[in-house]
Amino acid sequence: MMSGPPSPVEPTVDFAAEGVQHGFLRLPWSRDDSAWGNLMIPISVARQGLGPTLLITGGNHGDEYEGPLAILDLARRLEGMTLDGRVILLPFMNYPAVKAARRTSPIDGRNMNRIFPGSATGSLSEKVADFILRGLLPMADVVLDFHSGGRTLDFLPFAASHILPDKTQEARCDAAVAAFNAPYCVKMLEIDAVGMFDTAVEEAGKTFVTTELRGGGTATARSVQVARRGIVNLMRHVGILDGEPELAPSRFLDMPSADCFTFADADGMLELTADLGDPVQAGEVLARIWPLGRTGAAPAEYRAAMDGLLIARHFPGLTQSGDCLAVVGVEVEVAGS
Repeated sequence: MMSGPPSPVEPTVDFAAEGVQHGFLRLPWSRDDSAWGNLMIPISVARQGLGPTLLITGGNHGDEYEGPLAILDLARRLEGMTLDGRVILLPFMNYPAVKAARRTSPIDGRNMNRIFPGSATGSLSEKVADFILRGLLPMADVVLDFHSGGRTLDFLPFAASHILPDKTQEARCDAAVAAFNAPYCVKMLEIDAVGMFDTAVEEAGKTFVTTELRGGGTATARSVQVARRGIVNLMRHVGILDGEPELAPSRFLDMPSADCFTFADADGMLELTADLGDPVQAGEVLARIWPLGRTGAAPAEYRAAMDGLLIARHFPGLTQSGDCLAVVGVEVEVAGS
């Protein structure tokens, strides 16, 4: 039962039923072209046996594609799988943003990953966030929320966990990240964790895995393969599928402090002096921003604050003051890796 104001979202699937169902989260949406219209958000659920529940979400931001592609592929294959447990698939968390190829919703301008816990009486995006938090999350034991860099960032392909107050929960999350087995595993430091789905899931005590699988507003063959294999690995790790995760070599990275981040304080044309995965040293020039107003002017230079690897970069060729230009991670040794 959901406490608080009733959610206006009505699922067309029965989450308790056995078998595979494909349906919608139906949210009333009255607008100029449909007075009694609805936002129909695709969802799938498969249940068999008494095992745990895995909630898999994509499209939290609408310009990130590996997660939705991998989830859509899994939805088509559910009928042929022997499961022990339940899988809930929500490929397009911010459906209007996905259809518009935008980070944020074109309807209310909201960033889905900054509005949790949401509100049953708020904007359209807030109503969706509220239902996910109060309607879907309580059913889940493990949550996988796919991300990549969207149009403005590019990342080394990694799965990630966070530092948590509950070290037992943190260890569960770390083990799930390792089982997902992206080429890189990162202990991620967030610039601002307020309102994030990550934070809401972790505060609920769930095992949580997130990703950053490249970016640039597109997907690559390899990044989609990482997502598809990672889903199956995680399903095996939690016991929903038989077998052991298919593990390939993975490198473990830490983001130990805010020194990882380099931010712009000027507008102009961006020149990175290292590519993703390249080693960088503290004090060396990591990026230059060249002014556009005249020739003969010196660029603004930005130096790395720490040794490590370049794990993320600003993607477009032009940048503006306040943009994150680069992120440096530190490689660490993990027992058993």
